[in-house]
Amino acid sequence: QVQLVESGGGLVQPGGSLRLSCAASGTSLIPDRMGWYRQAPGMQRELVAVFASGGGPIYADSVKGRFSLSRNNARTTVWLQMNSLKPEDMAVYFCNVKYRAREYWGQGTRVIVSA
Repeated sequence: QVQLVESGGGLVQPGGSLRLSCAASGTSLIPDRMGWYRQAPGMQRELVAVFASGGGPIYADSVKGRFSLSRNNARTTVWLQMNSLKPEDMAVYFCNVKYRAREYWGQGTRVIVSA
């Protein structure tokens, strides 16, 4: 059974930084996709940054230049470095991993950006 363990959310002031991590376990498969989505209150879940198979990270336009996605060589863990955080970045962030036809979601970690 695939498990995703997320960490790193919290409260930060505008302009501050946070680093989210997501560790996947329970499979030896290499993910086809691994990254982060977010959902703000009353909004649909949206892509933040992901690694898709065969390429580098893909970012939402709203976070380009501020967020950076990285992963370990085994592709079991991804980190989302979030800099210059804005109030509009406030949301629950979900780790997402896809192995072949199945995808998995983490439980979510809340990011609060407030003075």
